[in-house]
Amino acid sequence: MCFILTPPLFSVVQVACVGGQEDGGHEGCVPGFQVKHYRVEYSGPFQKDQPLTRVEFDDCAGNKDVAFDVSHPSFHVDGDLNLVSHQDILYRGPVLFIHGVSAHADDLAQVEFSGLPVGSPHTLRSILGLGQTQTYRSKRSLLVPPMIVTENQRAPFPRLIGKVISTERSGNHIFRLTGPGADQDPKGLFTIDVDTGEVSVSRSLDREATDSYQLEVSTTDFAGNLVDEPTPLLITVIDQNDNRPIFRETRYTGEVLEGSPTGTTVMTMTAFDADDPATDNAVLRYNIVRQSPDKPSPNMFYIDAEKGDIVTVISPMLLDRETLPTTTYELEIVAKDMAGSEVGLTGTATATITITDKNDHAPEFTHPLFEAKVYEGSTGVVVNLTVDDRDDPATGAWRAIYSIIMGDHTQSFEIQTNLDNNEGMLSVVKPLDYEATEFHTLLIKVENEDPLVPDVGYGPSSTATVHIRVEDINEGPVFFPDPLTVTRMENIPVGSFVASLNATDPDILHKQSIRYAVLRDPAGWLSVNPVRGTVNTSASLDRESPYVHDNKYTAVFVATDNGNPPATGTGTLVIHLEDYNDNAPYIVPSVAQVCEDAHDMNVAIVGGRDKDLPPNGAPFKIELGKQPGLDKTWRVTRVNSTHSQIMLLHSLKKANYQLPLLITDSGVPPLSNNTEVKVQVCVCKKNRMHCSSAHSHRSSFLVLLVTLLIVLLCK
Repeated sequence: MCFILTPPLFSVVQVACVGGQEDGGHEGCVPGFQVKHYRVEYSGPFQKDQPLTRVEFDDCAGNKDVAFDVSHPSFHVDGDLNLVSHQDILYRGPVLFIHGVSAHADDLAQVEFSGLPVGSPHTLRSILGLGQTQTYRSKRSLLVPPMIVTENQRAPFPRLIGKVISTERSGNHIFRLTGPGADQDPKGLFTIDVDTGEVSVSRSLDREATDSYQLEVSTTDFAGNLVDEPTPLLITVIDQNDNRPIFRETRYTGEVLEGSPTGTTVMTMTAFDADDPATDNAVLRYNIVRQSPDKPSPNMFYIDAEKGDIVTVISPMLLDRETLPTTTYELEIVAKDMAGSEVGLTGTATATITITDKNDHAPEFTHPLFEAKVYEGSTGVVVNLTVDDRDDPATGAWRAIYSIIMGDHTQSFEIQTNLDNNEGMLSVVKPLDYEATEFHTLLIKVENEDPLVPDVGYGPSSTATVHIRVEDINEGPVFFPDPLTVTRMENIPVGSFVASLNATDPDILHKQSIRYAVLRDPAGWLSVNPVRGTVNTSASLDRESPYVHDNKYTAVFVATDNGNPPATGTGTLVIHLEDYNDNAPYIVPSVAQVCEDAHDMNVAIVGGRDKDLPPNGAPFKIELGKQPGLDKTWRVTRVNSTHSQIMLLHSLKKANYQLPLLITDSGVPPLSNNTEVKVQVCVCKKNRMHCSSAHSHRSSFLVLLVTLLIVLLCK
């Protein structure tokens, strides 16, 4: 559609080619100038406040707070969107630019003047007074203004976005456009009319993909020779609000401690918008649109519209975890762009806020008094103590710690906490004695693992009394002392007194009799009087018996009362046996070896052994038997207190001889033992002994006498 205005001194022609869009309100509205190019026919000086042309600008949001900036300071756009001059002026510039800005649009329009006098002193640099650091540049006679195109434009295409001006006479050159978006990838986005220099966009653009394009414009003659060197052309893609705010997660979680002051920050919600951050298209505002549940107030929380901080609004008194209908609240958070205006796009997320517990409730016993019964002599749990605590279960503010603060002088009780139900399990750890104390009264205190908050303390309900009644049972007799140790000499006569057992009945309130019996007597040496408890020998005590260990003999006795039912107790008797010289010594080894040739080193060593203890054993005396003539052939001499050596005095033939020896211990009275040692007379050569395996000859007096005569004759 075209708008034509013809004032007295000039005429205006407006041409609108906005994608074939018809009037239809804001549906499909593209923010910015609805007409990008205006043409004014110049016929004389411009008069003050006389409209030159009316611009078509719509930010699709009611055009609130729209500001216009004109490239020449002598012109402005009034409230009726008319381009007027501040004063009478003789303007000779070929082009004006109008920059329109609001919270929802940012666009540029061009006003072209025709019929101007030749030789205008104004340059395009002085015309573009937009306050921007980057404007178009002139290269010789080529004027290339920066151009703007809005993203997401609709067909039809191509759309005119600007014009390159050459001061050279038209028809003598050809315009060329080069660079990314023209003859380089992405090719064909922008084209230039080779004759007029009009630049057009050929399809819809996406600012989030590419926000600007750097191109170059040059001119050549018809022969292809360069006329104007390449001049930069900046095409900026203007943002359109085509991206919704997006939260990185759909659900966020936060916590706030119960009783927190009003204004306590719980968490921060942050959304992101891919639109241009320099425009309102990416300026977000946050809002809580739903709270669930909505008790005790539908506005328990507030969100900072700009920062996204969620803070508490509810008073600390009402923010009580134990009185709230739930400990978890859900907030539906909406982030809206366009600074929260009605036309802004939205994104949604959920915030889940948990009211966490603090230890503001002391545990209280469910009853002030607990009672229990326990049999004397038993151990284990006797009563479970129950408490109420309104704090969060399974936390240190809820878990209970029990202690006995009075009544347990003998340390017979202990309390452990049942981790499943928080109950206190009161146990007997040392058996109780009915006869000593029939009743026990304990004072129990309960506390939490975590300390209470400063304004809360433990009250009377945090203590309870426990009455424990001890039930009597028939206890078995108790021996004292146990074990009973006595010392006795072995081999004392049968029937001798050994010990007197002492067992008493703990049931002192009942008169009961006790009878004794032997429970374990390994060697069968003892007997006990069933009434008096006296122990006597029924056989000889033998310290050397295999039933005696470390000179001690152990027997076990049982005492039984006449209660109903009867009860028994056991006691141990340890008899330390003193040694009596009742074992004769003996010689080891029973076989000795000597060489047939008699000399000083030709000896055999024998020793004494005795089952008795010192002084009834060593030192031993070992000597030749009483047979006459033995000392002519053999000699026995002492080596030490336990050993002696046997020496051959004259050479004997190779044979085995039975040598009688007498060994005596040191007991009082001493015991002796006549024994024979087999002495092997061997042939010794090169440190090897060759002994006879024949039977031994008795070294009788006649044999020794004959041997002695033979030896004398040989000499």
